[in-house]
Formats: sequence, C-alpha cells, structure tokens
Amino acid sequence: MRTSDFDYHLPPELIAQTPLEQRDESRLLVLDRGSGQTQHRNFRDLLEYLRPGDVMVFNQSRVIQARVRGRRADTGGRVELLLLREESPGVWQALARPGRRLRPGSRVVLGGGPDGQPAPGAQETGDGLVAEVLDSHDDGTKTIRLPASAAGEGLARVGSVPLPPYIHRRLDDAERYQTVYGREPGSAAAPTAGLHFTEELLEDIRGLGVETAFVTLHVGLDTFRPVQGEDPAEHEIHTEYFRVDQGAADSVSQAKREGRRVIAVGTTSVRVLEGAASQAPGSAAGLEAQSGWASLFILPGHRFRMVDAMITNFHLPRSTLLMLVSAFAGQGQGPGAETGAGLDMVLSAYQEAIDRRYRFYSFGDAMLML
Repeated sequence: MRTSDFDYHLPPELIAQTPLEQRDESRLLVLDRGSGQTQHRNFRDLLEYLRPGDVMVFNQSRVIQARVRGRRADTGGRVELLLLREESPGVWQALARPGRRLRPGSRVVLGGGPDGQPAPGAQETGDGLVAEVLDSHDDGTKTIRLPASAAGEGLARVGSVPLPPYIHRRLDDAERYQTVYGREPGSAAAPTAGLHFTEELLEDIRGLGVETAFVTLHVGLDTFRPVQGEDPAEHEIHTEYFRVDQGAADSVSQAKREGRRVIAVGTTSVRVLEGAASQAPGSAAGLEAQSGWASLFILPGHRFRMVDAMITNFHLPRSTLLMLVSAFAGQGQGPGAETGAGLDMVLSAYQEAIDRRYRFYSFGDAMLML
C-alpha cells in the first residue's frame, strides 16, 4: 500500500472556513462498515444510532494559545512560533517560521504589540517576553525555552489559538475551536470531531442510558504534517502526551467484558484507547489507568481491540488520520478482507460526500462509522 493510494481531489470551496452557528447542526454521513452502505443525516440524528449501555469516549484536551509572534532580538526580523508540546517545564517543541536561520542561541522577543508584535527594544520585563532557541532538529522543529512568566496567563497574553493552515478566515470567537467539554490545556489543534457536541446533546445522550468517559491526548505535530514518503510504514509519527484515568479505564473495560459498544469520539480518542490497549498483555479485553507518550501509527491491517464505532470528521488526503479511518473501515469487512478494502470504502464515502457538497476538515461535517 502506497501513500498516493490515500490521495483524493477535494474542491477547495468545500473546505469549511467557519463553524456553523449551531454546533450540532452539521451533517452526518453514517457508514456501515459491514456493507459499505451510507446514510445522510444531521448530527443530532446521532441519537438514533446509540444504544443503552454504549460507552462514548471523548478527548477532553483543550487547545492552548500556541501561536506566538515576535521579533528576533538581534535583527528585528519577524518570527512566528507554533508551540507543539511542553517537554519539561518551560521547554517546548515548536515549529518556527521562518526557521532556517533561527539557530541555537537565537532569542525571540514575544508580545507587547499589535498581533503579538513587540515594540523594538522590548525586554523580558514589562510587556516583552524572551524565548531562546535551544536546539534545531532534522524534522524542522525547534526546542524553545520560554521564561516562567510565559506560563498560564502570560502565554494567553502573547499567544493566540492556532487555526489549521487551510483556514483563511478570522475566527471571531476562539471558543468555537474548543470542545464544550475540554478541561485539560495542552493541544496545538482541536480534537475536531468533538466540536459538534453541545451540552444539551451530551445530556440527551446520557438520557438514553449511554455512558460518557473522558481521556486526554494533547494533539501535536502530526496534525500539521502530511505523510511525505511513498511507503507509509516508513513514516515516523511524533509522540503526544496521553492520560487514561481510572474511571475511564474501568468504564471501557467493563463494557468490553459485557459485550457493550465502545464508541470513540475522534481519531485522538481512538489512538488513546488502542495505544493503551497495546500495553495490556495478550488479548486481555481491558484497559489500565496510565499516562505517557502515544506513538501508535494505525495503518490498514491494524486489529482494533477497544473501539467498536467511531465519530470523526473528514480528513486531509495522504494524512495519517485518513489511514486510521481506512484501517477501521477495513476491520468491519472481517478477518479475510483485503488490506485495501477499508480504503476503497472510505474513498467511496468521501466521494459521495463531495458530490453532496459536504463541508470538510476541522469546521466541516462529520461521519459515524458503525
């Protein structure tokens, strides 16, 4: 299987630039993995596909003000940093633009002016904060040290919520790029499948007898990074911090033991559940409370142990996320199915969505895979 197999053409006008006024008014494409049949519904119709006893698992990570603008302390040249993850207190993995000449030892003065641009000569006291480049890496990332004063409210003052590069319109309300249940700051991008849920819809879901559980995965670099090589197996996925608390582990484990469905909301929740399950010995149908760094890259042929259904958005061509949903579709075809069966099913569903003018990507419509 080649990376180019995961390519498809999307008319640019179908890339959603703004969220809908009401979160749960998006469209919902329902894909039956066993038959390949599709239905076209509205997102609130999700309730009709849920059963008492289902466990829905949500990623409760919140997006941080990870886009930080500033100027080089030596030349005054403009710099934009995208903070990807905090590796230790005050030390971050980041992308920098322009980054080629931003070598170890370079200093960037942040904040203090319009759109995060500091006034010339700003220092670490007052309105300016100074970041130092500690290291440059082959994958284009930098290791950046931020001052202690940049934590919490300081980062909120000098930074902004980063939108994906394919969104070109200003977002007036930054909370629309957050889920209503997000509690744990740390992501560089939103777990977008969760953007469709409202507090009212969550209450209706619980009213059906569906259990809700929450895990954490802080979304990082691979959201912004397509697969470059032609062999997906050679792609190195970056690690992202995850945590499964005891309550979520118990809920999922009991559901699996009792034959009840586990429904993952978003590919990030899938990666947490499947990655955590891979740490269990043998074929034990259960999870343990744990935290660490997730690096599971799910390709067609993966055997899903925890996830029985998935809610997800429509993903970019050649992306690791499109590979993951293709793997999940393929498992619904049974153990004898060809590796590419799931990909064919997903690309067919995507083409149907394109023909019906669905909205794609972060602010777009959703898919329910059963």
